[in-house]
Amino acid sequence: MVQPTRAAAGAALTLVVACLFVLSSSATASAPATRAVPAKPKPRLHVTKGERALHRKVAKPRPKRPALGTRAVRIANDLTGTPYSWGGESPSSGFDCSGLVRYVYGRLGIELPHHAASQWSLGRPVSPGHLRAGDLVFFSGLGHVGIYAGHGKFIHSPRSGESVRWQSLSSRMSSYEGARRVVSA
Repeated sequence: MVQPTRAAAGAALTLVVACLFVLSSSATASAPATRAVPAKPKPRLHVTKGERALHRKVAKPRPKRPALGTRAVRIANDLTGTPYSWGGESPSSGFDCSGLVRYVYGRLGIELPHHAASQWSLGRPVSPGHLRAGDLVFFSGLGHVGIYAGHGKFIHSPRSGESVRWQSLSSRMSSYEGARRVVSA
């Protein structure tokens, strides 16, 4: 038997490796490349503190605060059941009609006089079809006032022996004089 030389064995090994390389190259040429593409690093943007603060304000808006008229109705509603008291203008002493209106709007930072006819001279007139919550509604020759609550109802302190309560506007239309808006909304 003939013994291969080292050179011949090295050449044969090189030939085998080359054949394997060619075979593996042709097999991957027909298949799509699956090499991992390195991700491009995202550029870092410089954001100032003010811009971050602005983003927080835009991203988390505060809930909208109800209109003043709506807030007036809520305050007046909380006072339902408080007894009528002539000249009264507080929950502890009771309310007359203009005292109730004065107290409610005073809680909202709006100073009104304690007299229904004097309250009539404030704000602007509102027709019955355009009434909004918080508008002042007047009756009986400007001798009585209440706070319009919406949906055809108002809150008032009616007379001695009664308490602050809700009432239908239609039940008092025979003595209705008009309405005034003392707040913008």
